[in-house]
Amino acid sequence: MSKVTRWRALAAGLAVLAATSCGSGGTPVAAPPTPAAGGPLAGVCPDPVVVQTDWFPEAEYGAYFQMLGDAPQFDTNVKKATATLVDGGAPTGVGLEIRYGGAAIGFQQVSAQLYADKAITLGLVSTDEAIQNSAELPTVAVAAPLETSPQMIMWDRTKHPDVHTIADLGRANIPVLYYQTDTYMQYLLATGLLRADQVDGSYDGSPSRWVTSGGDVAEAGFATSEPYIYKNELGDGRSYDVDLQLVADTGYPMYGQALSVRAADKAALAPCLAKLVPIVQRAQVAYLTDPARTNGVIVSAVQADAGSVWTYSPGLADFAARAMRDRGIVGNGPDATLGNFDTARVAHMIEILGPVFAGQNKPIKAGLAPDQLVTNEFVDPSIGLAAS
Repeated sequence: MSKVTRWRALAAGLAVLAATSCGSGGTPVAAPPTPAAGGPLAGVCPDPVVVQTDWFPEAEYGAYFQMLGDAPQFDTNVKKATATLVDGGAPTGVGLEIRYGGAAIGFQQVSAQLYADKAITLGLVSTDEAIQNSAELPTVAVAAPLETSPQMIMWDRTKHPDVHTIADLGRANIPVLYYQTDTYMQYLLATGLLRADQVDGSYDGSPSRWVTSGGDVAEAGFATSEPYIYKNELGDGRSYDVDLQLVADTGYPMYGQALSVRAADKAALAPCLAKLVPIVQRAQVAYLTDPARTNGVIVSAVQADAGSVWTYSPGLADFAARAMRDRGIVGNGPDATLGNFDTARVAHMIEILGPVFAGQNKPIKAGLAPDQLVTNEFVDPSIGLAAS
């Protein structure tokens, strides 16, 4: 599932329910600062490097906002953030343009936007989306800043004290609200963790049904957002202490929002990617180690767009950064490297989703193999998070 589907309704609902506001501003701005002459990416990478995200600014994009140099500019008409691309604060010789997704691109998938606008250098494409579009819109992921997808199912721990896993929800026959486009639900049903008569795919992302039920239902969402929102930002004194399980922990090992290129462009971009991917790795390590400065940039980017329904508080940004570290959403793989892919995980995702998409009359590329979806050739194996 794309984050787009979930947030369309949740963002609209929180425009009424949330306790925080977007701030003010929201005017077109000047072009980003001109990158310093020279630098490791000058003449090697496109200038600017354009990264297409799948939603508005948020902590899940911390690595890319960490790479924005001083005085970033926020264009609220075109929906993008721009600045000099920096590596540890040092200019690299090119600019960086972070484009927002969701409403800014008509709620379409990032893989489709990559093919619609060839000015985009890289986009954030999750494994399920890459498999789904492997035949017609092929992409190759070159880095995995998120080790684990933040997709989850949550429940009110007070109402359901005996529930600790998604399987427990199934055994207790607790209604589970999810988005019809959630491909992982077919896996949860096929494995018997949940039953068809207890799941409801008409969920639109709004917190209203949870609130109306008093927390009796379980809901799909993201471990980096709803737990904090439901406890702190629903307003009118409503507060829910939730527990959750990541979908990944049930045996659905998707890489969420992997940094990807159009498959046909990988060879031409290889000299750039060899230098850029380690910068992304270092930026993610720096962000998770000390997210304060970058979270401020992310919140400022959201607050600059007064006309948007999207809100993002400092508290939510801080929570998301902690959740990503504490839950292993960002982390090293089985080795000491941040950002590389386990091809066995990708192969398992192909096994899971091939029949799902075939059943939807959307067959994937014939003979699809992990090395057609991901590559570790640009990842620096020496870069990883220090043990905490």
